[in-house]
Amino acid sequence: MNRCISDYYRCPPHYLKLAQRGKLPEKSGYFRFGPDAICYGRYTGETVSAFTTTLRDALSETVVEGGTTYLPFDLTEVIENLRGERYLGDTQNGRTRSALSKLYYALRPMLSFGLRSYIKRIHLRGWQELLFPRWPVDCSVDALFERLLLLSVRSSETGRIPIIWFWPDGASSCAAVTHDVEEHAGQDFCPSLMDIDDSFGIKSSFQIVPEGRYEVSPQFLNSFAARGFEVVVHDLNHDGHLYRSREEFLRRAAKINRYREQYGAEGFRGAILYRKQMWFDAFNFAYDMSVPNVAHLDPQQGGCCTVMPFFIGDILELPVTTTQDYMLFHVLKDYSISLWKQQISMIMERAGFINFIVHPDYIMEPHARAVYEELLLHLCDMRAKKNLWIATPGDVNRWWRQRAKMRIVEDGEKRCIVGAESERARIAYASEQDGRLIFTFQSESPVELNAAMPQNTQEHHSFDAKSDTLHVGIS
Repeated sequence: MNRCISDYYRCPPHYLKLAQRGKLPEKSGYFRFGPDAICYGRYTGETVSAFTTTLRDALSETVVEGGTTYLPFDLTEVIENLRGERYLGDTQNGRTRSALSKLYYALRPMLSFGLRSYIKRIHLRGWQELLFPRWPVDCSVDALFERLLLLSVRSSETGRIPIIWFWPDGASSCAAVTHDVEEHAGQDFCPSLMDIDDSFGIKSSFQIVPEGRYEVSPQFLNSFAARGFEVVVHDLNHDGHLYRSREEFLRRAAKINRYREQYGAEGFRGAILYRKQMWFDAFNFAYDMSVPNVAHLDPQQGGCCTVMPFFIGDILELPVTTTQDYMLFHVLKDYSISLWKQQISMIMERAGFINFIVHPDYIMEPHARAVYEELLLHLCDMRAKKNLWIATPGDVNRWWRQRAKMRIVEDGEKRCIVGAESERARIAYASEQDGRLIFTFQSESPVELNAAMPQNTQEHHSFDAKSDTLHVGIS
């Protein structure tokens, strides 16, 4: 339980003392921990409920005694249930699909784009009524950790706890732009898309389908590396059947791993964001990008409820934390960046990871391309004004793995970070100010972080340039 939160913050373990109180029942259910953290798991002493708008608040039954915080649930179990989408049950998470869904993917190559879009809108009717995960960004995992850190700060002797900041060089948050190349037309547009990204000083990744969609020549693959872009393996043939059965999955995974070697790729993304995390151990990739934060608009619903990378075994998951361009343009019928800006703001509230999927296939026409360029301009503005780190998925993977091996060494009041690339890491001190959790950086110059409190939440981050402090409004 303590390892779970200390890994998240890369904090010396002795500052975080958590324990479970009471016996857990067999059945799992929903409860909350404060206003913003929705939890799923077993609750001490009683059976918890199905999801409702009035959930039992575990914070009211949490006790701090002798510097230890006693919880009426198993923190590690709850975090794994949320990140692993275990709250969905075996049927949905196992990708058991209806006969109609299988028929759709069998006929998909023969259907027009307009008809496919219409069918998807019909399939997604009622998505606005889904209560959990919470649209448009769910930060339950991150809010739970923040509130527990605040409780630990309150019970600590010094009133402050050192952590290794999430991003290198004191960056406020991180953003990555990724491009799923689905059809031949999208493949032809890739050079122009690289030109667009380069014009904004942004390097991105291109997810390439190895079989069945278009020819993948060595020249095509080398064109990305030559310009500093990354190649990610995108499924096997994008037919929607990767997780149809365990036997079929293992057969395809073996071929996918061979394409990883052939392409020199570190990352993987499943087609249509289909996923079954318990099978990821068959992949030889360093990172995956198949798990959405909130999947209301995806064929496989659910969501990992976090805006931070996390490990699934040896694979680092880089969650998709924003709405895909296809869903924005063709399901929501929104040709603006308003939703993307809202999601960016909410993710930066948590100093999180902003991960976009923008298909070359869907931004070739001038209207969509103009929206995409407006998004890139906004990201550049965040980079200049709020110290947003815009990185490739490979860069994020390498940093997060390095950070996972770093540790804080203490000598009295002196502290330093040791480990590879530790010169890019920053120590931030968590403390309480006016009932809120704040982070103060151990640095000589201010780190520009700033985000306004969203209207629909009681928690927020803000930055005071004079004190070099990041405020996290947990009370």
